[in-house]
This record gives sequence, structure tokens and C-alpha cells, in this order.
Amino acid sequence: MRNLFLSDSFKETQLHALNPQSWLQVERGKLSKSSSYSPSSIESLVKVAEPPILALFKPVDYVDVLAQIHEELESCAPKKRSNLYLLQFLVFRGLGEVKLLQRSLHSAWKNASTVHEKLVYGSWLRYEKQGEEVLSDLLASCGKCSQEFGLLDVASQIPVETVETIGEWYDISQVSSTVFFRIKDEMISCERQKIAALSIPFNTMLNGSFTESHLEIIDLSENGISPAGMRAVSKFSSSGHLEDLSVEVLLEILVFANTFCCEKLKDACDRKLASVVSSRQDAVELMECAMEENTPVLAAACLQVLLHELPECLNDEQVIKIFLNANRQQRATMVGHASFSLYCLLSEVVMNIDPKSDVTACFLEKLVESAISTRQKQVAFHQLGCVRLLRKEYSEAEQHFNAAFAAGHVYSAAGLARLVCIKGDKLSSYEKLSSVISSYQPLGWMYQERSLYSEGDRKWEDLDKATEFDPTLTYPYMYRAASLMRKQDAKLALAEINRVLGFKLSLECLELRFIFYLALEDYKAALCDVQAILTLSPEYRMFEGRVFASQLRILVREHVDQWTTADCWLQLYDRWSSVDDIGSLSVIYQMLESDAAKGVLYFRQSLLLLRLNCPEAAMRSLQLARQYAATEHERLVYEGWILYDTGHCEEGLRKAEESISIQRSFEAFFLKAYALADSSLDPSCSATVVSLLEDALKCPSDRLRKGQALNNLGSVYVDCGKLDLAADCYISALKIQHTRAHQGLARVHFLKNDRKAAYEEMTKLIEKARNNASAYEKRSEYCEREHTKEDLQMVTKLDPLRVYPYRYRAAVLMDNHKEKEAIAELTRAIAFKADLHLLHLRAAFHEHIGDISSALRDCRAALSLDPNHQEMLELHKRVNSQEP
Repeated sequence: MRNLFLSDSFKETQLHALNPQSWLQVERGKLSKSSSYSPSSIESLVKVAEPPILALFKPVDYVDVLAQIHEELESCAPKKRSNLYLLQFLVFRGLGEVKLLQRSLHSAWKNASTVHEKLVYGSWLRYEKQGEEVLSDLLASCGKCSQEFGLLDVASQIPVETVETIGEWYDISQVSSTVFFRIKDEMISCERQKIAALSIPFNTMLNGSFTESHLEIIDLSENGISPAGMRAVSKFSSSGHLEDLSVEVLLEILVFANTFCCEKLKDACDRKLASVVSSRQDAVELMECAMEENTPVLAAACLQVLLHELPECLNDEQVIKIFLNANRQQRATMVGHASFSLYCLLSEVVMNIDPKSDVTACFLEKLVESAISTRQKQVAFHQLGCVRLLRKEYSEAEQHFNAAFAAGHVYSAAGLARLVCIKGDKLSSYEKLSSVISSYQPLGWMYQERSLYSEGDRKWEDLDKATEFDPTLTYPYMYRAASLMRKQDAKLALAEINRVLGFKLSLECLELRFIFYLALEDYKAALCDVQAILTLSPEYRMFEGRVFASQLRILVREHVDQWTTADCWLQLYDRWSSVDDIGSLSVIYQMLESDAAKGVLYFRQSLLLLRLNCPEAAMRSLQLARQYAATEHERLVYEGWILYDTGHCEEGLRKAEESISIQRSFEAFFLKAYALADSSLDPSCSATVVSLLEDALKCPSDRLRKGQALNNLGSVYVDCGKLDLAADCYISALKIQHTRAHQGLARVHFLKNDRKAAYEEMTKLIEKARNNASAYEKRSEYCEREHTKEDLQMVTKLDPLRVYPYRYRAAVLMDNHKEKEAIAELTRAIAFKADLHLLHLRAAFHEHIGDISSALRDCRAALSLDPNHQEMLELHKRVNSQEP
């Protein structure tokens, strides 16, 4: 086992030939059973990479920025709204708030004032929704096919410009009313005044004092138009409409119209050409002409087709050239005033493909060119600086980070410090971050970055400060854990990495723990972690991307006893009952290799992933459950859950009913009950939910699911005031090891005024559950204030993202007239957790002490998180009325 670790001298040139088999050159039964391990043997693998400089917009005070955006949205002109929502989107992306950023992007699309903005934001939303084709198919099967972000009729979105009628300038009584245009050997007869009305140049030519004004035949052979094109122009001059013509002829007419300033003819030709754009090749061929001839309708039609094919079209060099070669005027033709939003989208797409590529750097240069406002410049310069740093173009990176920092993006100082360190001046890097910490509101990332440039106790102090200010940063935990492991303190190392994995399922942290277990020769635990990793990311590569996790799993598994299907089910029951979600994920991954009921297992997997706050992975598992469903009625249930989880409750209910009509099953009744209970505000529906859950319990299922149904039934009974029936449900659930039922039973005891029994019930849950932060939080409601404080401190220690403890402690401080401390408690959490309830309470506190401007700021920021929150709207209205 000692040989699996690569030495520091392992050269990059050798990596391509890496054979994972050499990492585990240990035969089964010949492993060393010694409990010690050599620090030198793990030195290279437990080195933790420096945290990356994130190419994200990260203002020092995101609350202030969100409040400013909200204030501007309240009073700005409609045409400015979409840009403000884009900025809001960028703030939420920097905070990692996926649902909020999607809503902001949707608001940008909804408030688009031009067809170009509509195209860009619609394409962006479609790009963000990649992989949701199954949902579209399901909605279509329910007769609810959404074309929200489908192709637009571009021509109808761009108004026809009014052109002044051109009058006669010259006495033409002696001139023939017909004029012939000679094109090579053909003569095209036209009505003189109809042609003259097309433009001022034609009017001047045919009615003015020029030689041509008296001619009946005018030679246009050198003007690039064919006889067919001129005949079409003649007909247009009389009818005002262009007939169906070939693209080649339309292009001739377009150039002709531009040459002679025939605006109506040009517009008609522009729209006609736009109507024929239907493929990427059409768009590529016609976009260049559109930009050269300044035809906005054609350009928009081409843009729509190209954006509709994101991200694939950005693998096409011709498409890339169109976007990169466009100058300012051509960009205006192509995308109007939405240039920044377009290149913001394109930059994100190419960064996701390859952040180090030349194309990515070039697109970000275009983004910089398109940036107008200070905030846009902060975003563009910082992102370009990050890419230049990745590409080791240090001089350019420094220039861009400096520009971003000068524009007010303080986070770019982290990039500047890295560059100074690369030059060998570590002390200056440390001093730069120290200056940032002393000049601005201290944040976790500032201390994390400064820790990179110090050693010993000073480094650990900064890492501890980083965790104190932002416990969601994973690097400090990983560094501390790796350091402890190198000191041969495996117990503390595992405890440290488990701290973060207790509330944040990070792939890099799971990988580090996997390495620890390998070093300790605990292959069973290592297998558990690598299987959890593969559940979250099937293509994940470990050891700096050198080896697929799936390969390492195969090798590690050779050193673990194999379970039968029965063993797996017993393990799953045991881990599910002990609320060991990562362990449960691992068991299910293993079962999927052999068990025939893959649909059921993928469905269980999706439930666990939702509980672990991994919605994308959960949806992927749910779609796999649908794919592997053994029967039609089972498939309908999974389709119902897909619809329900994406906000289509009514359609989800319909799928459940359809499934029940084919066969009565536990999962179909459970889905119907769950969706109905969650969506109906009618108190009378409780009886229906009870009946549905009772029907579910009469159907065959395993104890894991029956325990959940009994728990849900107990909750409904509690809401109806039927406490004895609720208690019976919870007790029955506990008998089949549904551990979470302790929480429901505790609630029953509390409602029966037996607070002590409620406390003891929650204590049982705490003792049984591996992940028990929520249990401590619930138990805090059933004890005296001093014990409540202790439980909530434990909650914050176990899961610092849970907001109730901060709110409770702040309220207690406020009750004790410690207003400053109360606000500080909330501010501590708000710094790393964008939460409406925290902002709401802080706004109320600010109002209470008379700090109206701070209260108004918090109200506006909170309404950015939820614009329709009624209590927040009322507080905002009240506070706004008090502002001087």
C-alpha cells in the first residue's frame, strides 16, 4: 500500500502513461496490518492545492450592491431594467445562489426592451436549462408545451422605420414617364416617378438637373445588380412588396438599396433575408453581409440561430470569427445595445468549455470592450485577469486585475497578491492582503488569501479567521486536516475534514478524506467515499485530474469483502436509520451494479441527494429512475416526481393518478398525497391526504418508505389536532427504524405540554443520527434558555448554514437591550449566507434603533431575494415612509 503514493519528483511528462494498477500493487491477504503509516509516503498526496481565484463578481458588501440595484429598479427607465437584473444575476452567481440567479436571469429576459436582449437572455436561460429535455417532453405529454424560450419572429419585433415621402424637384413635363435601365444586354422598363420615390439619390438622378434626368435609357451595368434583381426593384417601386426571390438576388438588391439609399427597399430586403435563415450555415453566410450592409433584422435572425445552438456552435471556427471580428459598429448592428450581455453569455459558455483557451481570452477581451458602467468593468476586467492568470500571462493578468481593483472590485486584490508572490515577493503579497483587511469590511476570503503567504502559527490564525468569517470556504478545513495527517494525527485530521462534510458535500473534501482512508488502509471507508463521489459526479477525476475515480474504485474494491444483495439491503436499512446519508449513497451505488430493480434504487438515490442539497444530481438520478423503470405505472410515478420537483405540481398529480389507474402502488399514492399536501391551502384536503397515505400503507413496499409514509401521516394528524393518532404513527415508524420519527413524536409530547418528554425524544434522535444538526436545533425548542443556547451553539458548530440559531441569539441580545451585539450576530451570518429572514430581522432591528437608511438598505436587499414576500414589502413600505 505504501507504493501507491507518487513522490514529489513524479514528472508531468510521465502522467499520460499513468497506470492506476500501479497505485495499488497489493495483493489481497498480503496487506500490512500495522496501525502506523509513514508521513513521507503521503506527503505528495495530502498537499492541498491553493484555492483558485474565482472568475466571479464578488463585491465586498453584496447587501449594499443588491440594495442599490433594487433602488435603481424602482425608478429607472424600462430599457435599463434588463441590465440591472443581469448585474443582480452576477451577484447571486458570486454567492453561489443557483435558484436566485436563475430568477434574476428570467427577470432580465422578462424585462428585455429590445429583441436583442430577448434573444440573449432567452438563449442564456435555455443554456442554463441544458439537460431538461425530459421535462419538456413530459410537459408536452400533459398538453403543456412551453415555448417560452423558443425561436422568435424577429422581423415582427423590430419596427419598420418611417421614411419621408420624396417629392419632385424639377419640371419633368418634357421627360418620358418611363425610364429604361440597361443591365448588360437587357433593358428593364420602370416608372420614372416610382423609382424616383425610392430615395433622394434616385429622385435627384431622375428629376434633377443632371444629364440622366433627361435620358430615357440609363446604364446600370456597373452597379452590381442583375436584370432579375432590377425587375424585382421595379415591381417593388410599384407594389411596395418584394416577391419570393433567391438569396443571391436578395443580396444583390440589398447592396443596391444601400448604394442608392433606398431605405424602404433595404428594410423589405432585410426582412425577406431574415425569413430564410434556418440553419447555422445560413447564419454564418449571411451574418457577415448583415453587418457590412447594416441590416439589423437579418443580423438578429442570424444571431438567434447561432445562440439557439449554444454551446455546440462555439466549436465552429466560423461562428467564433463572427463574434470576435465584429467591430463596435458591427456589434451594434448584430446585437443593438445588448453587447455586454451577449459577450457575458458567450464568455461564460467558453469558460465552461476551456477557461485556458485562446478563444476564452478573446471573448473576454470583447467583454471588456463592451463594458460601459463601473460595475460592468469590474466584472469584465476581473474575469479576464483570472483567465490570463490561468494561462500564465502574468503581465496581462496584473494589468487586468489592477483595472478591476481600481474600478472598485476589491476581490481582484487576491489575484494581484498571487502575481506578486509568483514574482518571489511573498512579503508584499501578505502586506497587500493586510492592507485590504484593514481598509474594508473583513471577509473570510481575505484571511484565506493572506494565509497563503505566511507560515506557522500566523498561517493557522489566518485560516481560523477565514473559517470564523466564512465557514463555507473549504480550503482552510482541507489545509488543517492535511497538516494534521502529516503529523500522524489521523483522528484529528478526520475530525477536521468531517466538520465541513457535515454541512457541505464537497467533492474535493470527499477526495481528501478518501486519501486519508487509503493512508490508514481503511479500504471500506475509502470505498464508501469514492462511491459517493461517483454518485455526485460520474466522470470525476482524482489526484489533480490524473486518474478517473471509477478506476480507483475498482482497485480499492479488491481489498473489501463483497456484499450480497441481502447484505446491501441490511446495510442500507442500517445507514438510512442512522441518518448516514453519504453511507446510504455509497450502498445504493454498489447495489446498482447488480440489483435488477434499478429504477427503485435510482429513485432512492434522488431522495438522498435532495436531502444533501444536491438538486442537479438528484434530478439526474430521477431521470435515470424513469429510464430504468420496470413497469409503466412505476415510470409514471417517477415522471410525476420530475414534474413536481420542477414546480409543475398539477401535472405531477396527474401522473400519479394515471399510475394509480393502471395499478395501485405505494409510490403512486405517496406522490399524490405529498403533492396534494404541499400545494393545497384548503384545510379540508387533510382528510384526502390521510386517506391517500393509508392507501399507500396498504400497498407492498419496504420499511424505509413505509416509515416515511407513517411519519408524513403523523404530521398530517398533528396539523389536524389528532395527537393520539399522530403518536401511534410515529411509534409505528420507529418500530421499523425510521429514526426521524423521534422528531414528530417529540412535537406530540410538546403539544401535550410534556416538554421533558419532548426533550428526551429529541435526545434519542441526536444519539442515533449521524447528521444531527437539525435535531439539536429542534431540541432547543424544548429546553430552558441556557440549554437552548448550548444546543444552538452546537447547531452552528455542526452546520453554520442553518440560520435559526443566529436569529435566536440576536433576538435574545435585542431583548437584553444589546442592540449593537444583536445586529453584529446577524451581520456575521449575512456575510456568507444570503438569507431573507436574516435580512428581515436586521432591518427590523435597524428600524428599532432609528437607523432608517440601514433598515431601508436591508429591506431592498431582502426584496432582491424574494420580491413578493408580504411581510418584507410591508416593512419596506413603512421604513421608506420614514426616510427623510
